[in-house]
Amino acid sequence: MIVYLHTCIFAVLFFCWSIVFFKPYQLNQYNINKFLNDVCLLQFSFGDKNKINWTKRFIRFCICYFLAGFGIFFLISFYVKNPALFILNIAVVFLLAPLLVAIVHMIVWPLEILIKKCYISKAKKKLKKKKIIKIGITGSYGKTSTKNILAHILEKEYKVCASPLNYNTEMGITKTILNNLDDHDVFIAEMGARHRFDIKKVAQIVEPDIAVITTIGKAHLESFATISTIEKTKFELCESLQNEGKAVFNGDSNSTLKLYKKFTGNKFLTNQPNSFVYCENLTCSKEGSKFDLIVDSKRLKVTTSLLGKCNIDNIATAVAVAKILNISDKDIIDAIKSLSPTPHRLEIISKNPIIIDDSYNSNEVGFNQALEVLAQFDKTKIVVTPGIVELGEEQSQINFKLGCAIADVADFIVIMNDVNKNDLYSGAISHNFNKRNIFFANSRKKQQEILKLLVNEASVVLFENDLPDNYN
Repeated sequence: MIVYLHTCIFAVLFFCWSIVFFKPYQLNQYNINKFLNDVCLLQFSFGDKNKINWTKRFIRFCICYFLAGFGIFFLISFYVKNPALFILNIAVVFLLAPLLVAIVHMIVWPLEILIKKCYISKAKKKLKKKKIIKIGITGSYGKTSTKNILAHILEKEYKVCASPLNYNTEMGITKTILNNLDDHDVFIAEMGARHRFDIKKVAQIVEPDIAVITTIGKAHLESFATISTIEKTKFELCESLQNEGKAVFNGDSNSTLKLYKKFTGNKFLTNQPNSFVYCENLTCSKEGSKFDLIVDSKRLKVTTSLLGKCNIDNIATAVAVAKILNISDKDIIDAIKSLSPTPHRLEIISKNPIIIDDSYNSNEVGFNQALEVLAQFDKTKIVVTPGIVELGEEQSQINFKLGCAIADVADFIVIMNDVNKNDLYSGAISHNFNKRNIFFANSRKKQQEILKLLVNEASVVLFENDLPDNYN
């Protein structure tokens, strides 16, 4: 009886202790190599920004992990009678918790693969039975915003099902098909990638009729390594098009233009002079943007609450798809006027003082475009940022350049986190930025204290990017 009592107590304590390791395990998307690397570097996640998501998969893992821990402590309690040796064994098990995470991961992995294949097969069968227009969207930047804009415009004529939030993986799209897709006319699937063939896997589920390639640039270079690999991965969507499928390319990046020229099927280019859809005469204010939208050589006067050239480019790309699907000019203008910003993407969350929230998953292009928006305000400009990450060997150089760009626009800089601190600071100083106007904050509380001193009614604050929770 005492053995079982000891076993239960230590198993529960061990499981609670192991939650420290569960969080980076899940944040690294169950990539055991990255997880073990973070553990070796003592990079743990104690904040509450990204809480553990208790999915069915994670619950299965936790049950197996608890049973494994229970078995280990039962054996120790049953066979080890020496008190000192007993304590030593318990301590060693606690210290080796990350290793047990890896072992349990390998044990449950075949089961997870089988479950995944069953769900994907079920989703593909469901989708094949429906007569529905299927649209795939991928790119380095602007996928979610383009998806949301396109869904909003198409809802003028169609019943639309779009993958929610940033559900852009195999299982995210599968879950959307199984749980959300009903008697819809159009299905829009956002497709993300961190490795070669990720897009191909998702596209094989959707089998799109229309492919949309947004801006392509330096994102996730830690896993892709080169921009060429990124281009090849994004092009997998075009290669997955069904017979007579159409492809729309946001021509705002050299890489996307390269893919446009490479694609030999039915294609449409946006955001280039004299292309299928592009904009002119853009002006921004705290109320939003005004511009001329040139659609197949026809000029439309358009207003929207969205800010930034990147959002206007996303609108143009979405409009190209809308015109392919025969949405009228009037419906397009009305839909654009009623657009709401995608949360945390150049979203004005306060007008007095003006606060611009662009904190979601920033990138070099989006960062610079956010600064262009900030520059249009005739107020005291404050930038709060940790810089950007996942750029491999180029991270230091890119953040140095961003520091230079901030210095050319802002009056004050608040640098969050230590990851890019030196590069951002050095870049700003190299452009003769006043050192006394640069502040450092390693916590939300410190950030708030600094902003309380700096912000008044004549200020505009830009929150640019927010690091994942596994960055300390």
